Amino acid sequence: MVTLTGETLTLMELKRILYDKEHVKASLGSMQKAAASRKAVEQIVQKGEVVYGITTGFGKFSDVLINKDDVEALQLHLIHSHACGVGEPFPEIVSRAMIVLRANALLKGFSGVRPLLIENLLKLANAGIHPVIPQQGSLGASGDLAPLSHLALVLIGEGEVFYKGERMPSLQALTKEGIFPVTLTAKEGLALINGTQAMTAMGAVAYLEAEKIAYQAEIIASITLEGLRGIIDAFDEDVHLARGYKEQVEVARRVREYVKGSKLMTKQGELRVQDAYSLRCIPQVHGASWQALNYVKEKLEIEMNAATDNPLIFENGKKVISGGNFHGQPIALAMDFLKIAVAELANISERRIERLVNPQLNDLPPFLSAEPGLQSGAMIMQYCAASLVSENKTLAHPASVDSIPSSANQEDHVSMGTIGARHAYQIIRNVRLVLAIEAICAMQAAEIRGKENMASLTKKMLEEGRKIVAFIKEDRVFSKDIEAMNKWLKENEVMITDQTHPTL
Repeated sequence: MVTLTGETLTLMELKRILYDKEHVKASLGSMQKAAASRKAVEQIVQKGEVVYGITTGFGKFSDVLINKDDVEALQLHLIHSHACGVGEPFPEIVSRAMIVLRANALLKGFSGVRPLLIENLLKLANAGIHPVIPQQGSLGASGDLAPLSHLALVLIGEGEVFYKGERMPSLQALTKEGIFPVTLTAKEGLALINGTQAMTAMGAVAYLEAEKIAYQAEIIASITLEGLRGIIDAFDEDVHLARGYKEQVEVARRVREYVKGSKLMTKQGELRVQDAYSLRCIPQVHGASWQALNYVKEKLEIEMNAATDNPLIFENGKKVISGGNFHGQPIALAMDFLKIAVAELANISERRIERLVNPQLNDLPPFLSAEPGLQSGAMIMQYCAASLVSENKTLAHPASVDSIPSSANQEDHVSMGTIGARHAYQIIRNVRLVLAIEAICAMQAAEIRGKENMASLTKKMLEEGRKIVAFIKEDRVFSKDIEAMNKWLKENEVMITDQTHPTL
């Protein structure tokens, strides 16, 4: 059970909620803060004070005063009008993350919603009821209005959900779990949708997958090193300490652990003086990507525990301020950074694939073919990898450099952070496919060299990999091999967990 406080949620806790389906609850203190904040909203309505989103319209309509008898209708109209997302729905795991992150933000006690609303969000998560939320339609400022409106629909018994493997009307799933729809009252609709939880949820899922493939890229690259009889000297700790980036030092250390005891690795001058950059510079390139990942992780964990709606209620209602915490710029920039960093893992991987298959660059059978000429071997697998990295270069164009004014120029600068997060996830999917291709080619090359000469850790990886993809004895439909390896990488951890030994 993960306890939400509005202040302390980590990516590792979120990972347990998302992947292990661990249940969530709210801390008593955070619910008390939410209740106090709600009382302040009720007093504002009773007194007829002019406060944005509580007794006024929204966006450009902020100067339109709303009668206190219409505050419930105002919130319902808000959700209905803003639920205009389009496109394919977010993956269920992202929808689940949105529920949890929205609840966590409301628990900070600055949003003025009833505790009942938070309780129902947590019930959705614990029951595995995931709103169907279209991916497209958010500008990433004023919050993720369209996506979060589709989430809010479920709380009022409207919209659709994924539940136990089926897509169905939300009311049907709520009834099965004994969850009663709510009627939104003053500020609650606005509090539900005025936030960055779509981009942050998508970003968090993207980060968790990116972290995994960054580790996987290192052991796959290590097998490539063995298949190409790489020079171990370039991974000497002194080289990397001399530069001073801890992530670079750590990548070099992990590679040394992976190839420890290998009879396939060489010393400088033994076969050649130095390797190509795609081999020699693995610590420098992968290490730089780790630097970016660490930055992204820091920003995500701040945003996961942030109050991002508007207005915010302080001092039990004595201070209610309309600000701009809904603006997604911090996550937009982080997602663009993530895109570039992860795309580079595929860029260098594809170059290693080329070195594995190109007979002009190695002494292996051309294209790792069993019968070069009669059989093409891995020739077109490299084509596929090249296509994927090219697509990534387009997707890696920063979304955050764009802005389109909205709401009659009241909202005249937006982040496009949700687009950045979605593109980051697409890139990560492509990167995993490239790594799957490298893994297939690297295993083939290492086995041609003789798996008995491999390091114990890389050999273990190869043996596990061979349960997924067989040795290439003749040409076959390699698309099936790539998808099988991709699925294996997605579903399994391949990383060093205790600084010494990997979990395969």
